Amino acid sequence: MCGIVGYNGSENAAEILLEGLAKLEYRGYDSAGLAVRNGTNDVEIVKAKGRLRVLAEKTNDGKALKGTLGIGHTRWATHGEPSENNAHPHISDDRNVVGVHNGIIENYQELKEKLLRHDYTFYSNTDTEIAIKLIDYYMKKYQEGPVDSIARAMMRIKGSYALAVMFKDYPEELYVARKDSPMVIGIAEGATFVASDVPAILKHTRTVYYIGNQQIAKIGKGTAEFYDIDREPIQLEAEEVTWDAEAAEKGGFEHFMIKEIHEQPKAVRDTISSFVKDGNIDLSEAGLSEADLAAVRSVIIVACGSAYHVGLAGQYVMEKMARIPVRVELASEFRYRDPILCADDLVIVISQSGETADSLAALRLAKEKGVPTLGIVNVVGSSIAREADRVFYTLAGPEIAVATTKAYSAQLAAVYALAIQLAAVRKQINEEEYHDLIAELQELPAKMDRVLEDKERIQWFAAKYSNAKDMFFIGRGIDYAISMEGSLKMKEISYVHSEAYAAGELKHGTISLVEEGTLVVGVCTQNGLFEKTRSNMAEVKTRGAYLMGLTSYGNYAIEDTADFTVYIPRTSEYFATSLAIIPLQLLGYYLSVARGLNVDKPRNLAKSVTVE
Repeated sequence: MCGIVGYNGSENAAEILLEGLAKLEYRGYDSAGLAVRNGTNDVEIVKAKGRLRVLAEKTNDGKALKGTLGIGHTRWATHGEPSENNAHPHISDDRNVVGVHNGIIENYQELKEKLLRHDYTFYSNTDTEIAIKLIDYYMKKYQEGPVDSIARAMMRIKGSYALAVMFKDYPEELYVARKDSPMVIGIAEGATFVASDVPAILKHTRTVYYIGNQQIAKIGKGTAEFYDIDREPIQLEAEEVTWDAEAAEKGGFEHFMIKEIHEQPKAVRDTISSFVKDGNIDLSEAGLSEADLAAVRSVIIVACGSAYHVGLAGQYVMEKMARIPVRVELASEFRYRDPILCADDLVIVISQSGETADSLAALRLAKEKGVPTLGIVNVVGSSIAREADRVFYTLAGPEIAVATTKAYSAQLAAVYALAIQLAAVRKQINEEEYHDLIAELQELPAKMDRVLEDKERIQWFAAKYSNAKDMFFIGRGIDYAISMEGSLKMKEISYVHSEAYAAGELKHGTISLVEEGTLVVGVCTQNGLFEKTRSNMAEVKTRGAYLMGLTSYGNYAIEDTADFTVYIPRTSEYFATSLAIIPLQLLGYYLSVARGLNVDKPRNLAKSVTVE
């Protein structure tokens, strides 16, 4: 949520800041603003409610703002309604300090009362204005410079934040700090870039620093100096971003989402190639040895949204294949019910961004209790990647559309690898079965390509039912997990009321919602459950539902029940999710397009949810 960009160099800052903010639009926002200064001149601030193009128009695409040092921000309203007044950047009463902020300050009311006692006034309803004025208060009280004033403010602020701040008396410098919200610093010759996420700076540099939790950075022109919260200088290692810059562009596709749907075979292929070595699964890069896995007595998967649905599919696969107990927990609930954890559990936290606030909090709880942790993340250097005991990187590349597709599929591949290796070390599969599963895993990308070849039929079907008001997805076993993700895609980008139900639960109340014309998607990829699910599909059809069936080639009996059927190539039933999810992603995408909606940036949603 929200986006921060910063620049200190020799070019016109406003144009670079606008360009960077455009790369962060996927994070979700309702207003935007820029603050730019030129040498010793006063800071010029321009803010706008609504889309970024409004800000661009107000500044003539940045050309109307002159200066080589600046910060920009896209705001997602948390404290205070969306408005130009509440938009960032915010400034102290005497314009001594100006800054932007991502995150939520939990004790903002307490801090505001403190500042009111010291004659500060407030023009907005935001917690960010309080943070900027708190920094100003410490700057004036102790007169020990920007690093000191920011550090003192950090010690008083409770909550999560990433801050980018400029000071009137330091016209050549920009300062940043963070706690639990992402921040990346890019270095180029004579220029330094700051952003919430890598795509914003990838055009300009691949040399980056991932500033750590409760750390501060002083940003010069092509330089960065780092400090801990005790104001002591520290050294950070620069990293090289290996993403292809074109991966963050649409590449001829109408939307990022459809591009990323088509990139799924590559994302899965790359992820599988990272752990299959010489025909065996090697998890050493994730820090997992066979002895580590053999010591695990149960698995707890913690995640949010689509990553949670990966966990549900993983639960079926791990329990059936490896015969190990698996719990799947919503990260937002995990730490509030005082979970029972044991030293021989393995807590797996799944997050595309590696910054999801609830998932990060769950990880920290597990670590506090002394339980081994594994992060499955897509972003190198992210908070979860740094803080987990071990990290399994998925290789999906940058994912821009808010609705996840290729990151979800890459996460599934990682979970499959863990399941196979757990099964092997627990002697639940023999060597022949082990290598057969790996071979089947390696064939998934080619089979995913075959599923994509059927997209025109799904596009036709979506156009035909673009006025649907209610949809239900039903399935059993793994098919229920697939249904949940398919239903979420429909809600996220098509704004259709959609629910997923375990097919066997229909008769316990849900079937009363089915009426003439209700669209029901029946997922039937598990042979042992095929007839039972088909029977449930027949139940809703007799009550007027229009049925879409989703099954594997060969299960043609489904056509006796379904009105429209989509087939996927046969694969191990353990891996069916990877193929079956693609038609449901396409259905959500094409239905959204047919309804004329903003596919990549659906209303009220953000790519990276860094607040609770």
